[in-house]
Amino acid sequence: MSRAGRWIENATTRLNGVIVSRPRAVVLAFLLVTAVFAGGMSAIETQTEPTEGFSEDLPEQEALDAINSEFDEPFESETESTQLIHHGNDVLTREETLAMLRLLERIDAREDLRMESANGPATVIARSIDPTAETPAEMRRAVAGATDAEFRRAVRELSDDPRFSRGVSDDFNPNEASASTTITVVTHDVPEGFDDLQSIQTDVQSLASDEPADIRTFGSGVINAETGQIIVDSLLIVMPIVIVLILGFLVVAYRDPIDLALGLFALLMTLVWTFGFLGFSGIPFDQQQIAVPVLLLAVGVDFGIHFVNRYREETVKGYEPVPAMRTAADQLAIAFVIVTVTAVFGFGANVTSDLDPIRNLGIVSAVGIVFTFLIFGLFLPAAKLEIDRLRERYGVPEFGTTPIASEDSALGRLLAVSVSVGERAPALFVVVLLLVGGGLGAYGAGVDTTFEQEDFLPPEEEPGYVEYIPEPFAPSEYTVTSTLNLLEDEFEASQDASLTVYVEGPFEEDHALEALAAPTDDPPDTLAVGEGGRAETTSIVTIIRSHAESDEEFAALVARNDLDGNGIPDRNLESIYDELLDSPAGPRAREYLTDDRRGAQVEYTVESGATQKEISADGREQAERYRYAATATGQIVVFDAITAIIFDSAIQGLVLAVGLSGVFLVITYGVLEGMPMLGIVNVFPITISVTSLVGTMRFLGYPLNALTATILSIAIGIGIAYSVHITARFIDEYRENDDVAESLRTTLTGTGGALTGSMLTTALGTGALGLAITPVLGDFGTLIALSVFYSFVISVVALPPALFLWDRIRSGSSTAETTDPAVEA
Repeated sequence: MSRAGRWIENATTRLNGVIVSRPRAVVLAFLLVTAVFAGGMSAIETQTEPTEGFSEDLPEQEALDAINSEFDEPFESETESTQLIHHGNDVLTREETLAMLRLLERIDAREDLRMESANGPATVIARSIDPTAETPAEMRRAVAGATDAEFRRAVRELSDDPRFSRGVSDDFNPNEASASTTITVVTHDVPEGFDDLQSIQTDVQSLASDEPADIRTFGSGVINAETGQIIVDSLLIVMPIVIVLILGFLVVAYRDPIDLALGLFALLMTLVWTFGFLGFSGIPFDQQQIAVPVLLLAVGVDFGIHFVNRYREETVKGYEPVPAMRTAADQLAIAFVIVTVTAVFGFGANVTSDLDPIRNLGIVSAVGIVFTFLIFGLFLPAAKLEIDRLRERYGVPEFGTTPIASEDSALGRLLAVSVSVGERAPALFVVVLLLVGGGLGAYGAGVDTTFEQEDFLPPEEEPGYVEYIPEPFAPSEYTVTSTLNLLEDEFEASQDASLTVYVEGPFEEDHALEALAAPTDDPPDTLAVGEGGRAETTSIVTIIRSHAESDEEFAALVARNDLDGNGIPDRNLESIYDELLDSPAGPRAREYLTDDRRGAQVEYTVESGATQKEISADGREQAERYRYAATATGQIVVFDAITAIIFDSAIQGLVLAVGLSGVFLVITYGVLEGMPMLGIVNVFPITISVTSLVGTMRFLGYPLNALTATILSIAIGIGIAYSVHITARFIDEYRENDDVAESLRTTLTGTGGALTGSMLTTALGTGALGLAITPVLGDFGTLIALSVFYSFVISVVALPPALFLWDRIRSGSSTAETTDPAVEA
């Protein structure tokens, strides 16, 4: 061992000496810190906007924000608003219209709901019957007093009115005066900075549920409310299962109720410290953060089982508690430090992501791992010693004092099989493992990358197991996903299903409209859906042409200013805009041209079945064809930009985690043991584990998304613990007997038993996330469980041949040095 290695070992020994000599002081100090962190838990803020934070600072999102702020949207207002989605076989009957108007009347009667106005097919119909009707009550009376014939005639006459037509579904039949869905927008009179829209919309939702009609409430408040409830429901479903599974395996691993209680208390302390840090730091708790407590429980269980198991190995040999604990602490301290640092590298690699939620996950999980090390590396041994002293003083018996596995046990013999196999042809075995891992990695390179709002929302149809979940763990009923799907099905493509190009003018110059229309002639493939391969667009140009077809006076104005006769005016655009905006087509025109005439949006119909990536690439190409500055945007483009960042974050995090862990392990083993190649040996199994995981993801159809993109670096952080623990114990045994095979057998039957218990607990505990309501958490839990299983199995299988090969290379180098002629001379 080098001088630096001896210094580190002496420092570790002195620290462990303090722990075993003053355990009561150590326990008290940790309890005081726990109380401080508990105070921070009350300051935790919950992030309920599912995609918030992912799109910050993206040019595509900035363009979309400009559109949202500068243009009148068909189903939104400039102030806070709520959408009422009315669905049925025919919602334009008098009875269904009265149901909507009754709801609006009840909303208007509630001052706390701050209703300023309501606009939709029901209100337009009522005003056409009685133009003097202003309030919802007056509108209801107007419709109720009309005959069926009068009502149906009013609906038919409104078929060309944009105020009416934009609020009815695509299946509107003007002859039958019927439609399956309508949208009514309720505008709320709220002061600037008002932040209680969620309570308003949930109250409106409650009122709507009382009506004998299918009227759904939709808006950002409802989405945030349900997203917040999803977080609570997911925790209520997942955490009890995790606790039960962990408790079951800890019972088997500890086999002593007092040791079990101590292990659980240490896990609880870890969560309190981490959530306290979350509150003090101001980092919001979002859906991604649900994975953090599960990950910390997994690592904490690993540390706890190893410590107690190693301590028992010494006590069964007849050693007293203090020397037994000192030996266990001395042997495990370096391994725990190595595991902690590599886990911080793995989890913390996500800090480099350009996406705030992924970066926050990296910060919190890395800090939590450090807390886990402190609690299980310092508090647990001190508390264990103090409790054992109390047990001895009061005569409390011990129920389980033996380690999990031994050389004579069936588990021990099974774990040691790889030693016999690896000893025969280690080089061949290592080459085969490298080829298999490389092949799986190459196959997994084609894994999909996605980012969709639906990943964060509950599925429209909940899994079958949900109906068997008893109260109070049963999840709530959710409407957001089904409402989104209904809007997609019943209405023309909106921003999340079409492409929008935001163009910056000014648009009062004579050539402005020609320049706006020119790029539609020869668009990229996914946009060439019109006749003759042209783009099918909606813009201020198409609004002008459409209005000219129905208004002769306006058509004459356009013709006088259309020099080339193509239906697009080339001069006096300001007067044409003024005339258009004062006409019935004015509200529609304001959706595509700003009031200052300096911004315009062009909506493109996209090819059915085109991928997000194809649409975004073609949209960016199309934006470059505009004479003016133009940016392709819309939800598809924004999400595609996020998808690209997610993929980059995953690869960047993986490379950083492997690189930092490898360098750290080479330096650590070089300094501590004078054996730097052991660092490469340690990284070997986890690299194969990660490539196997990526290959499995592609095979099973799991994409890299907002949460699973972190899985690659997190797999490094969790999985490398198995190879580190095996290597650390192997070094201790190898020092004593200088025999690789014997050292490996002792290691795998001793430490291997603890690793088996840790793997089962961790894999099933993290796998419980697969039962979470949201798909993104379910995928993450399943993949974490797979990564833990792969890491354990491949460490047990791959390390023995790698260590045999390492020993042969090392022995060969030593032999070459001693037989060198110069040395002999």
